[in-house]
Amino acid sequence: MFISSGNGNAKSFEVATSLESGSFVADRYSLAGHPVAERFRCPDDLIHLLDAEDLAGPTGCFWLGSDAVSLRRCSATAPAESAGETPLDFRQKGALGLATAEFPFDPVRLIEHLRFERYVADWPGAWRAIYRHRLLRAAYSMVRPALPFSARRLLQRLYFRGWENISFPKWPVDATVESTLKQILAVAMKAVGVDRVPFVWFWPEGALSCTIVTHDVETRSGRDHCSRLMDLNDSFGIKSSFQIVPEGRYAVPESVLAEMRERGFEVNIHDLNHDGRLMCERTEFLRRAQRINRYARQYGALGFRSAVMYRNLDWYDALDIAYDMSVPNVAHLDPQQGGCCTVFPFFAGKILELPVTTTQDYSLFHILRDYSIELWKEQMSLIRGENGLISFIIHPDYIIHEAAERVYTELLQHLAELRAQQETWLALPRDIAAWWQLRSRMSVTETGGAWRIVGAGSERAKLAYALLEGDTVRYELERN
Repeated sequence: MFISSGNGNAKSFEVATSLESGSFVADRYSLAGHPVAERFRCPDDLIHLLDAEDLAGPTGCFWLGSDAVSLRRCSATAPAESAGETPLDFRQKGALGLATAEFPFDPVRLIEHLRFERYVADWPGAWRAIYRHRLLRAAYSMVRPALPFSARRLLQRLYFRGWENISFPKWPVDATVESTLKQILAVAMKAVGVDRVPFVWFWPEGALSCTIVTHDVETRSGRDHCSRLMDLNDSFGIKSSFQIVPEGRYAVPESVLAEMRERGFEVNIHDLNHDGRLMCERTEFLRRAQRINRYARQYGALGFRSAVMYRNLDWYDALDIAYDMSVPNVAHLDPQQGGCCTVFPFFAGKILELPVTTTQDYSLFHILRDYSIELWKEQMSLIRGENGLISFIIHPDYIIHEAAERVYTELLQHLAELRAQQETWLALPRDIAAWWQLRSRMSVTETGGAWRIVGAGSERAKLAYALLEGDTVRYELERN
C-alpha cells in the first residue's frame, strides 16, 4: 500500500546483503540523536550524516525544496539575502561521500531554527517589531476588558491587515520541516547507496494521519456551553479536550471538571488568568508557572496551552506538563507571528509539542469572515498528504450562535467520515502524547533477515519504508 505524502540509543550492526534485494550496503552508520532519527525511528546505525562543522558564513536564504528559509549560520558560500532573490540550493552543495552527506548547514540546527521559530528574529526590523508588538500587547490587554466585542473585532482586523502578503511560513499549511527531513534523508541515502530505509510508522495501527479537537474555554458563557458542546461531540462519537482558565475569568466548580472526565473528555490548563501577560517577562513567567503547575496537579491535567497563542518554548521547562499545544504551524492570523513549519509533534526538551495545524474558529469566523469548512478541508487535505497531525481549536465561547454551531457540526460530520474511511485516527491529545513518547523509544532491528520493531508499545506500531524518489522520499507501509 502506497501513501502520499527522541532520541536514539546507538546499536552496532552490519548489513552485507545486496542492493538488488532491497537491503543495505555493508558498513556502519549512525543517526542517533539526529532529527531524522527522531522523526523516522529508523535503524540507529544505518546512515551516518556528517554535518558541516565550520558554519560561520553570512545569514541568508537556502532553497529547501520549493521553500526558502533564512538561516543564522551557513557555509562560507554566500547565500541570498532574501527569499526574493535566487537562493543557494543546498542539494547542489551536498558533498556525497561513501558514507557521509555533508551539507552547507547544520541540519540539527536548521530543524530547531524552524520548530522554535528562531527565524523570526532574522526578519528585517524583527527586534523593533517585537518591541513594538510588546507595547501594543500590553496596552491592548489593559483596555480589552472594557471594549465591546465589535470594537475588539475591528481592531483585530486592522492589526491583521495585509496578512495574505506574508510569504513565509507558507499559507495555509507549511511543511518545510517535513520536506527538509525527507531531503536530508534522501541525500544521505544517495551517499551510501541505499534506496530503501525501514522505519517506525508515525501513528499506531498504521493510521494514515491523526486528528485532535481541542476547546479553549475563555469566558463564563463558554464554560456554561461546554455540556452542549460535549453532547454535540458525542453525537458523532468524537472526544475532545477542554482547556480551562484556572484563575480570574470564571469559577471552576469541581462538578464541571468531573462531568468532562466522566464523559471521557480531557481537562487541560489554559494559561493562568488569560490576561495576555504570561510570556512578557521570564521572572513573571516563572512565578506564574508555579501556580500553573499546582493547578495541573489539582486538575490531573497533562497538557497546557497559553492564552492568545503567546509562546516561548525555551521557557517551558518550568512547566510540569507532558505536552504543550501553543505553537501554530502558520501564525499569520495570530498576534505573535511566525509558525513552527511542521505538522508533526516534536520534543522541546522534556515537553512534547502538539502544534496547532489548522486555523482557529475565531480567526475563520471573525477575521476571514468565512462561515464554511472549506479552508479547514483544504488544510486537512494538505496535512493528510504529509501523514501529519490535524489539530483544531474550537472555542465554546464562539460557537454558541447558530451559524457557528452549524459550521462546527459540518466539521464533526467531515471528521467522522474521514474516520470511517480510515483516513485519520481521532484521538485525545493525551493519547497522542503517550503514543509519541512510546514511539520515541522504539527501534527497528534486523532478525533473521527481516526487520522488526522493538520496544514498549511496539505491538501497536507498524513497519514502513522510506523509498528514494529523486531528491526526496516517499512512504510505503509494510503489507501484513
